[in-house]
Amino acid sequence: MSLDTAIFAGGCFWCMVEPFDTYPGIKSVVSGYTGGHVANPTYEQVCSGTTGHTEAVKITFDPDVISYDQLVTIYWHQTDPTDALGQFQDRGDNYRPVIFVNSPVQRKIAEQSKAALQASGEFGDAKIVTQIEDAKPFYPAEDYHQDFYKKDPRRYALQEQGGREQFKKQHWEN
Repeated sequence: MSLDTAIFAGGCFWCMVEPFDTYPGIKSVVSGYTGGHVANPTYEQVCSGTTGHTEAVKITFDPDVISYDQLVTIYWHQTDPTDALGQFQDRGDNYRPVIFVNSPVQRKIAEQSKAALQASGEFGDAKIVTQIEDAKPFYPAEDYHQDFYKKDPRRYALQEQGGREQFKKQHWEN
């Protein structure tokens, strides 16, 4: 079995784990930080907005079971691709939506998927602003952030209800 990785940022990483964690072929989903200029940043440093990092998830997957294209489609359904200033109640550059690609193949898939989403009219005249960037070093977040939806389901549910669930119902479940 040869595994691949995908890195997605779409608001608080707490809410980005469960949607991917539940699919066959997903080997791990790790919360962390990427895209910045400080090695091994802490949560507090990233929240300060001074490191340039974005909260993200790194997904290790079996491409024979689930494709990168399928992962990108799942990603679109977890984010507001028209909001470059954060996601839902999570505001700031460290919550911006980004697809971090690690190969020309991933870039092509992500760009084609973004173009198709824009052409679909799902978001009316709004522009799809999710960035597609080359993958940068990924630093796993502190242990208490990992699998947060399992460790603290009540707090996770409150975070999810902060706009993400309503948005998903409005745009993806009709």
